[in-house]
Amino acid sequence: MTKIIAFEGIDGTGKSVQMELLESRMKAWGHKVLSISFPMYDSFFGSYVGRYLTAKDGVSADTVDGKSMALWFALDRFEAFKNLDYAGYDFLLINRYVLSNAVYQSIRDCDIAKPDILDFVLELEHEHFHIPRPDLHLILDMDPGDASHNVEKKGFRDYVGDDKDVYEAHESIQSRARNMYLSFAERLDNVRVIPCMKDGKLKSIASIAVLIDAALDA
Repeated sequence: MTKIIAFEGIDGTGKSVQMELLESRMKAWGHKVLSISFPMYDSFFGSYVGRYLTAKDGVSADTVDGKSMALWFALDRFEAFKNLDYAGYDFLLINRYVLSNAVYQSIRDCDIAKPDILDFVLELEHEHFHIPRPDLHLILDMDPGDASHNVEKKGFRDYVGDDKDVYEAHESIQSRARNMYLSFAERLDNVRVIPCMKDGKLKSIASIAVLIDAALDA
């Protein structure tokens, strides 16, 4: 049976880099591996997520009702999994998954003082849309300031160009997102937090990869 591993964390924590490295290591170990990332901005629902994240149509993702915004992200995954055949793979690696939906729709300015929507998102995506549950969430944990510097190095991206999206642009949102990830990690039993910093300094890519391998073996 295919094992599903989701890479999570605030923007700029190196999820894409570490997922690519893990895929390479797994293939070297003889495993069949498939990697995907969300949102899928070239899909129907993903394209609308991209518009909301950039406020291109005059509607910003950080002002839409939390459950309504969560639905767009969920529909993007629902559409993707309708035609995704991953049964022949040993591992499916996913960059940003269901947990990120629950986090980011719970920590925007308009969400302050409201209950988080973790339970709603898990029910919506896994029970209603039957989007597969991950075997493991890996949360890459980093100081928001350092993560923001990494976002600035990303360069051109199709959905946002050279700019940051509306979530990336606000360090207060990223700080709240980090705290929410850590809070959810305490509530869910299939989450492992990967500390990417030590004594205020970012760990090397290689040392973070070692921690990821250890989490997989735990």
